[in-house]
Amino acid sequence: PSISFLIASRAFQGLGATIMQALGMAIITEIFPSSERGRALGIMSGIVSVGIASGPPIGGLLIGLINWHAIFLVNVPVGILAGIVVWKFVPHSKPKDTRQHFDPLGAVMVLFMLFCYALAMTLGQNTSFTAPATLILLSIAAVCFITFLLVEPRQKQPMIDFSLFRNILFSINLVMAFLVFVALSGLFIIPFYLELVLGYPTEIVGLLMMVEPVMMGLAAPFAGTLSDKFGSRLISIIGLLLITLGCLMISTFQENMSAFDFAIRMIPFGIGLGTFQSPNNSAIMGAAPRERLGIASGLLSLSRNLAQTSGLPLIGALFSSLVLMFAGLPAHTDTSRAPAAALVYGISGTFRICALIIFSATCLAVLALWLDHRIKIASLSKSDSI
Repeated sequence: PSISFLIASRAFQGLGATIMQALGMAIITEIFPSSERGRALGIMSGIVSVGIASGPPIGGLLIGLINWHAIFLVNVPVGILAGIVVWKFVPHSKPKDTRQHFDPLGAVMVLFMLFCYALAMTLGQNTSFTAPATLILLSIAAVCFITFLLVEPRQKQPMIDFSLFRNILFSINLVMAFLVFVALSGLFIIPFYLELVLGYPTEIVGLLMMVEPVMMGLAAPFAGTLSDKFGSRLISIIGLLLITLGCLMISTFQENMSAFDFAIRMIPFGIGLGTFQSPNNSAIMGAAPRERLGIASGLLSLSRNLAQTSGLPLIGALFSSLVLMFAGLPAHTDTSRAPAAALVYGISGTFRICALIIFSATCLAVLALWLDHRIKIASLSKSDSI
């Protein structure tokens, strides 16, 4: 009946999505032995990628054949079927620590912090990141974050067990996931290029945007299996190098390019993301105690959502600034009105920055590999001395 009702319904839908995302990897990690964890998480990533790839074209088809209501109604039978499957086949898991209770104070602080931060990033993109309202909201979010860090360790039942971060490898892997998903936000500007520069209709744009998730879906199970055999560190580094290569190849987009040329440039990005994600997820979940798998999975989901909340406005602002600067247009001009050459220049510059972000994650991955090697050597030396 109204846009407010639609937004409220989407927020309620997001609550269910959060619960699913926060618990999916925890359930898999608990059920599968460590020797099969990478393969299981890889299969999960592959299935997610199939969903991402099939969503846009199916959504476009439903809108074209029926109406926009159909893209929401189709979730009803799917959700009911999925609920039945989970109830019937997923083993019942009793909590390891029955003393753990909900932390209302921590939840309120995190909710207020994320609300202010997300609103600030939205306003910053639309107006300016130096505007008074944006700075005030970011300051409130920072105060909430610092307060959370000070208050939570003193809680008997904290929302987040900060002892998890004593494991430096766990923390490094979370930061790597954050950086990758910040760079991944850059993909949202690709449809601008396909539609406004190459002139493809919406249906073709949806099909071409399937290249990256399809490649990710093919690579993820294979990478997960390799991580079980050779360890997650080396496989993650290979994935990050491929993503970096993909960003650099995307930065070579031109005004006149065929669909084949576009797909060739997108393939390394998709393969790299699939190669990185499942081993990195496996490393994060493997570093968490079994009684803290839910928290570890929730932190991984939070890092991904925070990265997207940060990456979309920042990458969008970077892209718009580059386009308007090249075209010599005033600030706040509609980017879609810029000439094709300016849009190509914006994409090139944006994805070079994304390549630098991924390269920094690669450096962290190399550091994690070195630390992991040192820890194993120290453990072996201690065993020999005993």
